[in-house]
Amino acid sequence: MKKMSKWLILALVLVSALVFSGCNQPAPAPAPGSDPETEGFQPVAKEDLKVGIIYIGSATDKGWTYSHDQGMLAMQESLGLEENQVIKKEFIDEDSSCETALRELVEAGCQVIFGNSWGYMDYMEEMAEEYPEIIFSHCSGYKNNGINFNNYFGAINDARYLSGIAAGLKTETNKIGYVGAYKNPEVISGANAFALGVASVNPDAEILFTETQTWFDPDLEKSAAISLLDKGCDIIAQHQDTTMPQIAAQERGVFSVGYHVDMAEDAPQAHLTAPVWDWTGYYTDTVEKVIEGTWEPINYFGDMADGLVDLSPLTENVAEGTEEAVKAAKDQMVAGELKVFAGPILDNEGNVAVEEGLVLDREDVDSMMWFAFNILVQ
Repeated sequence: MKKMSKWLILALVLVSALVFSGCNQPAPAPAPGSDPETEGFQPVAKEDLKVGIIYIGSATDKGWTYSHDQGMLAMQESLGLEENQVIKKEFIDEDSSCETALRELVEAGCQVIFGNSWGYMDYMEEMAEEYPEIIFSHCSGYKNNGINFNNYFGAINDARYLSGIAAGLKTETNKIGYVGAYKNPEVISGANAFALGVASVNPDAEILFTETQTWFDPDLEKSAAISLLDKGCDIIAQHQDTTMPQIAAQERGVFSVGYHVDMAEDAPQAHLTAPVWDWTGYYTDTVEKVIEGTWEPINYFGDMADGLVDLSPLTENVAEGTEEAVKAAKDQMVAGELKVFAGPILDNEGNVAVEEGLVLDREDVDSMMWFAFNILVQ
């Protein structure tokens, strides 16, 4: 056997080194971008796109989750996505179940994942850090990592204020019940906006607030409404995810103000109106940007001007003059002349919550833990 030349030996050594070093190279990060922090997200071919969303309740709850699902369905139709390109997970609790659901969506290949409940925020933040190549968009929170995690919400308190006008003009007992999910800033600020709307047309009315400590529990929501009706309330409003408070009001022959979607179909004899959401625009715009590769971690806060929030059509159950009063207030809001949380505002303990001449900003509203002067906590 002939001896190999030293040059041939050297060549074999170099080839071997290249082969073995190549085996140890990390796999490239999956789409939509290899380094979102510095390069942004790359376009995603529409046929390769997968969109994930986790829901706190059921897509058929006729409330909060239903409103989001209607927006997702409209987005899917508008962009021409197939059924298997939108993956939904329902009844995901605000605990470790959230992390599990998010991981399942990551493993399914979703390039963008939405979450529709406040309690998902920290879990989504952690997952965004772990998977920087995937976009995480969280509803109703406030966190944003500047890379692949943002939040979206809207000025629903404007619509709540308007619904309070309808309730304040309709009540005869001057007692209005309010079924709330939790005593947290989102629920409290909504109840306060409603109460301030009531007070703007009926300073003698009181709002009786009760807490269920759950977002979705049809039986508990109905029983909470009944407990308020037993105390003399002739209108029931709500910050809950089902129509059961509306049905309780109808069964008692009194009136109601819904939430999330138009609930007139479920309680036609009782329903006055409802603050409503339309998530179509946000979901469609966000997914379009994922496809185009133009998505950026920008927080979104929509209002009546861009159609995210509104008041459902007033029914024939409202008091005379309601349409005119609501329109006047809405016109002022759109023009920027009417601010829901403009001082002076007292809390229900007689303290000055908002000083005269001041208007609360979103950060103040998102941390609100006081009740307005005309709310009685049960």
